[in-house]
Amino acid sequence: MTSFPGLAPSSGFLQSTVWRTALALLVVFVMLAITGWTAIRSTKEDANPLATAKNAWRHATFHGRPLPDPDAAPATVRAFFASLDRAERAQLAHRYPLVVGNMGGAPVTLRYRANQMAIDDARVIEKRRMDDHRLTPVGRQEASRLMHRLESLMSPGRQILAFDPAGDGRAAEVFGNLATADRVSVVVPGVDTNLSTFERTAKATAAPVGMAKSLYEAERAARPGARTAVIAWADYTTPSGLGVEAATGQLARAGAVRLRSLVDALPSTDSVSLFCHSYGSVVCGVAARDLPADVTDIAVAGSPGMRAGNLSGLGTRARVWAMRDADDWIQDVPYLEVGGLGHGADPVDPSFGARILSAQGAAGHAGYFAPGTQSLRNFALVGVGDLGSVDCAASDPRCSADLA
Repeated sequence: MTSFPGLAPSSGFLQSTVWRTALALLVVFVMLAITGWTAIRSTKEDANPLATAKNAWRHATFHGRPLPDPDAAPATVRAFFASLDRAERAQLAHRYPLVVGNMGGAPVTLRYRANQMAIDDARVIEKRRMDDHRLTPVGRQEASRLMHRLESLMSPGRQILAFDPAGDGRAAEVFGNLATADRVSVVVPGVDTNLSTFERTAKATAAPVGMAKSLYEAERAARPGARTAVIAWADYTTPSGLGVEAATGQLARAGAVRLRSLVDALPSTDSVSLFCHSYGSVVCGVAARDLPADVTDIAVAGSPGMRAGNLSGLGTRARVWAMRDADDWIQDVPYLEVGGLGHGADPVDPSFGARILSAQGAAGHAGYFAPGTQSLRNFALVGVGDLGSVDCAASDPRCSADLA
């Protein structure tokens, strides 16, 4: 609670503060009672084909030599693949597509080819499940939906950087030339993101693929000569619905580890920017302290908090930007953390210390990447490094004053 010299808080002020805190906690526990415990009970155990493939890789040899650990440091993986010729790389990708497709440090074009093969294998499985009458009608319908989503991921020209079919599935896709990019932007999405929701036809920019594609096009428009790439990064397990998982940081901590691994494995770049939406901003907040120095900017939109009380609590040297549209429902969540519930202070509160950007034109919680919005333009300017041209929010008119 804030105190001021010479003034003692009145009993009315104390009562008001206690009442607001109690009301916020009540909202959290009602949310948990309605959705959270059901989400935990419905969690299912799924086979893990990626883990199985990694185990096979670890026990294999190639031309009489042991293979490097699939989770080895990117530098080790790069050196290994550099020692192989093109045919040998292709042979390993064909034999272990899931492993090669998810190896940080492997050549990105090889990862794209390996993941196309892994996706095709998963597509065949889902196609069989569509006709498996041991499944319920709903189960067969879900298999059909996923099969068509996998077919879409196999479309010519798509650059799938990561793919894991276990559980609800994870994926990452690249727009642009990642191997030659000077500036890389990573879109980190929020709740209910999986293979089935990785992209959408209607309201495309509410899903990771649409977000990243829209940002890539806006960056190219903002600075046509810049060598940029954008990654739709849905390669972490997100909360399912607005229950316990979304109100706590467990999945964010696991996602932060994976996000750090992604950044560590990127080809050499001058600058990496993170664009974190909703629960994705929790992931970015947890990861911030341990991210490498080439992460220069972290921008959050529609954030429920970043697991920190203020900017210094993030422990990062990166510039931190925040925005929220006026009609985003996320502003009604309790911005606090009590007993592990909640994600801390509001990043768009001026006292937090982030640079607050205009989100004009963004409609609701999922509208920040829509073409024509101020929010997308601001993200693109941050992504290409044109920081002096961003439009600040009215509450922070000097957010770019020292950056021109």
